[in-house]
Amino acid sequence: MRRWAAACVQALEAHRDAIDRINVYPVADNDTGSNLLHTLRSALEHVVHFPGEGTAGATLTALAKGALAGARGNSGVIISQFLRGLAESTADATVLTGADLCAALARGAVIAGAAVADPVPGTMLSVLDAAATGAGSAGPDTPHAVVESATRAAAEALDRTPWQLPVLAEAGVVDAGGRGVLVLLDALLAVISGEPAALAATVRASAEPPAAVAVPARVPEPDSSLVARREGGSDQYSYEVMYLLEGSTNSATVLRDRLVGLGDCVSVAGDGSGLWTVHVHCNDVGAAIERGVEAGRPHQIRVARFADAPSPEASRFTRDRAVVAPVRSAELAELLAGEGVAVLTVTGGDDRTAYQLLEVITGTGAAHVTVLPADRDLTAVADEAAIRAVAAGQDVVVVPCSSPVQVLAAVAVHDPRRRSGDDVVRMAEAAAATRRGEVTIAAEDAITWVGPCAAGDVLGFADGEVAVIEPGPATLDALDLAARAVIDRMLGIGGELVTALLGADAPDGLAGELEDFLRQEHPEADLAVYRGGQTDAVLILGVE
Repeated sequence: MRRWAAACVQALEAHRDAIDRINVYPVADNDTGSNLLHTLRSALEHVVHFPGEGTAGATLTALAKGALAGARGNSGVIISQFLRGLAESTADATVLTGADLCAALARGAVIAGAAVADPVPGTMLSVLDAAATGAGSAGPDTPHAVVESATRAAAEALDRTPWQLPVLAEAGVVDAGGRGVLVLLDALLAVISGEPAALAATVRASAEPPAAVAVPARVPEPDSSLVARREGGSDQYSYEVMYLLEGSTNSATVLRDRLVGLGDCVSVAGDGSGLWTVHVHCNDVGAAIERGVEAGRPHQIRVARFADAPSPEASRFTRDRAVVAPVRSAELAELLAGEGVAVLTVTGGDDRTAYQLLEVITGTGAAHVTVLPADRDLTAVADEAAIRAVAAGQDVVVVPCSSPVQVLAAVAVHDPRRRSGDDVVRMAEAAAATRRGEVTIAAEDAITWVGPCAAGDVLGFADGEVAVIEPGPATLDALDLAARAVIDRMLGIGGELVTALLGADAPDGLAGELEDFLRQEHPEADLAVYRGGQTDAVLILGVE
């Protein structure tokens, strides 16, 4: 669920402008995409700071509370209620089964629909309803099957929205809020299927505005935080009023009825614990706030005047993209820094490593950051830092690596001239295609796949498994024999380049021995030798 929230923010960041452009109900060029992104960022930020019990149900509850507190616009309020429905349905769940997801999607659609005073067909509510129906048609199957069925049904419902709302048909576009729902479902499907968030299927082509439709260009708006974009409703109302309210269910119901008499786009949505978010478009701002005072205690009051021609948010990023790598030695850090990589050198078991890595990621000033962790433990750290960076609005993708040689392979194919998604794919493919080996010294007696070893013996690993044992002590000859055996095994299925990272304890002459061996036995393969400085292995090998 945490990964889904992060994937939602990433996907909405990527599709925000496209969703904003097709928001033509009632005027073109609004901000449904921006509102959904703001709401999901708030949800993710809340779950990062208040992780709770770490179960699926607790995580969804935290997401719902964060979304409600930061809901922006009609679409934000609706999606916060959708998350609330998911949370209510799965409150006691540790993990989510297919049946759990069926029930959760159904409950989410019901709660979302109840938040709108006057729902109409052809909006995001129609898409949410269709997703719930589609999930139910899959039966209590696997989570993947349920979400795949729900996403397919949502896509079909999105295609129908122009036939349900004439204003959409006239403009030749689908509903913007419905498209946002599909982005979230696509992100969930990608996370469940195990695909990296950045490689998830994009929003279907049917959700794109046809080429024949002229989409108005953005023009500057007044530089004021009191100016908002009109997301929906009638253009006869000039102001948007939003606030949080502490009150009872009865008072919230009365408040919604009274606000309907003041304007449109009315929603009064709660978290189930006495906190409500209130939204209305109106001309009498004072009356809208007074109604809230009569119903309970309003706070975080936000009033904005509508502007029909908004401009995009000023970017806080100073560059397009960057590559970041957490590593465990100063020598490897220096090697990568020479290739333009932003590096964090990790020493010991510092609990603040994720925060330190987050500082490096945000410090790049890049809109898109690819993180290349040098081992499996650092991958978990990178995932945590990435979630926090995504919550703050940065697009971050972690490419899992099991060895520093895989990081080097990924950096070697990095090309900032490519599209960011294509570049991530190339780096991920290069890392995955690099076979890895190690030569280490046994710290104690043990049993391995190839037999027993004693403390001080030299162990040769190929792709994580012990492949050879050379009796100790760890002389140059013993280390050389183990390295040769590992290289022979890895080159047995082909390879053109062998990369060797010499550890802090690597003896002089080891690099020369490897060079002589490859020249005689494998002249088809080149050798690249670097000082890696690692302390956990005398030698790290990679074959590409």
